Amino acid sequence: MDLEKPAAEARQPERQPEGCLVVAIRLPVRIVVLVLVVPVRMVWDGLVAGGRLLTDAVLRPLGRALAWVARAVFVWPFVGLWRYVAVPLGKALGWLGNVLVVVPVLWLFRHVLTPLGQGVVWVFRGIGAGFGWIHARVLTPVGHGVLWVLGGIGAGIAAVGTGVYAVVAWLVRYLAVVPAQWLYAWVLTPVGRAIAWCSRGVAWVVSTVVAGVAWLVSMVISGIGFVLYWALRVLLVLPALALWRWVLTPLGRVLAVVGREVGDALGHAWRIAGYISLAVGRFLGTLLRWIFVEPVRWAYQTVLTPLGHVVRDAVLRPAAEAARSVGRVARQTLAAARDSARQARADFRRMLLGEPKEERPQVVPVPRREPGGADGRTLGSSKTALTKD
Repeated sequence: MDLEKPAAEARQPERQPEGCLVVAIRLPVRIVVLVLVVPVRMVWDGLVAGGRLLTDAVLRPLGRALAWVARAVFVWPFVGLWRYVAVPLGKALGWLGNVLVVVPVLWLFRHVLTPLGQGVVWVFRGIGAGFGWIHARVLTPVGHGVLWVLGGIGAGIAAVGTGVYAVVAWLVRYLAVVPAQWLYAWVLTPVGRAIAWCSRGVAWVVSTVVAGVAWLVSMVISGIGFVLYWALRVLLVLPALALWRWVLTPLGRVLAVVGREVGDALGHAWRIAGYISLAVGRFLGTLLRWIFVEPVRWAYQTVLTPLGHVVRDAVLRPAAEAARSVGRVARQTLAAARDSARQARADFRRMLLGEPKEERPQVVPVPRREPGGADGRTLGSSKTALTKD
């Protein structure tokens, strides 16, 4: 049973029925687009392959080399300068600063400034205590007396001011406030009401006239607008609507179909051109392999490898063995010459200075657990621990 085909058919979207125009446009458009796209796709694939080759063979190694050079030129000198110059110099400067600045300043603060500050604080504390006694015993009683005198004077001035204020208030009330209230209530209020009533009448008349004029103007404008509306509708809107409905809409649908088909054709042509480019690339690769690679490989395996083996066995190995023999003989000759020169120097030193004294090695006595007699310990001897009397 074919289980994959129904699943694939189920995944495909349901296509709508197509008209004869679509079917008539599709095949020529796809043929033309395929003819135009194949060279572009082949050039594109060639550029991609060349770019990958250039990246893998030139740019990436060049970038790594430049990175190594940049690291060697810029990073490592600064690292060495920081590690072997700046850090030790900073530590030395820190130690000098600690010894020359911090320790003397701490000593000065601890043994000079602190006792001096404590003495100054004690002096100022004594001065503050003296000023506190003067304030409590002298200035405070004097201030209390001055305040009592000023309070009495203020009470007298307040009494006089209260009387003067009462007299002035009575005069102002009956000479200014009462006449002003009477004038406002019996003169200004009736006159204001009459003026307001006249103003309302004038405003009603003006508003009625303005409303009539506005209604007349609106009727004239409505008529003009109605005429202009129908004129614009007949002259512009209806022709534009007919143009949109009967010309632009069908033309847009045709152009949409053509554009969709061109897009689909471009997609199919691009994929087909990819397969064609892949086949051409494989053909060219196979051709290059059979023209260049296979002959070189055959020459290497059939001609160069046996020839290299013959050269190795007939020339290189005997030459290497002869070179090793020569080196061995040269080393033996040099060793014999060194021994002869060493013996000649020893004979010459012996002839001038005589035989050197032989130094006997000092024998260090080793503590023994056994007795040091000539005869060994036996069971029949009377010196053993078992038979000793």
